This record gives sequence, C-alpha cells and structure tokens, in this order.
Amino acid sequence: MYRDIGEYISKQSEKAEYGDSFVQKLADSFAANYPDLKGFNRRGLYRMRQFCELYKDNEKVPPLVTQLSWTNHLKIMSACKSMEERIFYMNSSLLISTIEACTQAENETRSDNIKWDIKQRASNGSLGFYRRKCYGYDKDENGDLVINKEQAEIFKLIFDLYLGGKSILGIVKELKERSIKSPTGKENWPKRSIEEMLRNEKYIVVSVVNVGGEEGQIYKLNNSHPAIISKEMFDVVQEEKLKRSNVELTDVVMKRKSNKYSSKHGGNR
Repeated sequence: MYRDIGEYISKQSEKAEYGDSFVQKLADSFAANYPDLKGFNRRGLYRMRQFCELYKDNEKVPPLVTQLSWTNHLKIMSACKSMEERIFYMNSSLLISTIEACTQAENETRSDNIKWDIKQRASNGSLGFYRRKCYGYDKDENGDLVINKEQAEIFKLIFDLYLGGKSILGIVKELKERSIKSPTGKENWPKRSIEEMLRNEKYIVVSVVNVGGEEGQIYKLNNSHPAIISKEMFDVVQEEKLKRSNVELTDVVMKRKSNKYSSKHGGNR
C-alpha cells in the first residue's frame, strides 16, 4: 500500500500543474476525511514517495519490500546511505522476523503441550498439585499428605468456634487471646486464611485443581489423603456460611439481604 501511494504521488508530482503542492493537498485531504489515520501527513507522504523512488529501478528489492513492515522500512531509509546497505539490512530484518516468528510458534506449541500434559495428569490423579501441603498437613518421605496433629486440633477449634456463633473476626480475636500463632507464625491470623480453611474441601479429602484460570476446567481427586473433619461437619459449616452471608440467591436474581449477621446477637439482625 505504501509503495503504491508513493508511486502515485511521484507520478502526480512530476506534472507541472501539480508539483510539490500536490503532496500538501493530499495530506490535507487525508486529515479531513480520515482524522484517525496516522502517518499520512505531509512528511509521511514524502517518505512514501521516497520509498517508491528508491527501489523502483532495482529488481532485487521488490520481493524483500513486501515482506517487511513499514516501520522497518522507515528505519532502513533513515539509517542507510547506499542501496547495498539497504538490501543488507532488509535481508537481516527479514531473517530476524523469520526467527522471531518461528520462536513464537515454537513457544506456542510448547505451551500447548504443557497445558495438555497438565490436564492429562489432573484427570488421572498424578498431578503434584493434588498433594500440595496446606495448614493441618505435612508430607511424609514419599511426598504424600499426612495429618499434623497439632495443627489439625487448631483447625477443628476454628470450625467449632464458627459453629458456636463466632464471626471470622471473632475467631481471629479468640486465637490471639489463646496465643495460637498463624500459619506464618504471626500473632494475628489473616481473615483470608480462616475463610479459606472454612471452605477448603481438602480437609474432607477432596483435592481441587483449576487448570486454565477463570475460564479453565476444574478437576477433583477424592481420597488422596486422610480427612481432618467429616463431610457432615463441613457441609454444616457451608450451610451456616450461607445463612450468615448478606447475599441472597433467588431463582431470578442475586441480591443483598436486608439484615446482617452479628455474632453479638447470635444471628441476623
């Protein structure tokens, strides 16, 4: 396209009735009719004419010209003084572009292969992520999850406190008063850590893996390690969480409840 425009400008500029004023009129026309189009001002159009006139009589150039971007050509025209230099750098730029394209294709293929392998291992239960350690568990010499008895008792305490009416913040305060350190050894437990424990199916021997992010696929592996609490207790906690939530699900819409849970009053208010 740039070469064709340059050729058109070159021919029109040779005519006496047009001359160099033709370039300015053409630039004004582009600005008026295509205001969002970049690079078609007076300077840009002159560069297109220069581009055409530089290569129009050289038989070696046309195959190279069509394979490089306009940005590359602008750099070559600015940096090179002779035709030999221009052809050398066009060949070099083309080689680099080819290598980059091959590298990108290779990386995409490798990425696809890795994703396929992860999905295969997720589906057959051999993915190491299933055995990722979390609070309440350690790993034995074979890399399998085993219960950490001390942490498991604290985990059960958190569930008991929640079912006893404590809010998340109430549990944080209770654990601090009992001098029970967080998983990272700090005095204050993060709310998020407790919230994650209350909803993590891993404690009822269900390991969950999300392959592919938000739009990915969920895989679950059952009975890969010992449970810390029963499924019945876990389900009761999930029901309690739903009761305390200030979001109400209906058949039509999700909306906020008019009342909120308060641990001081033992329920909604």
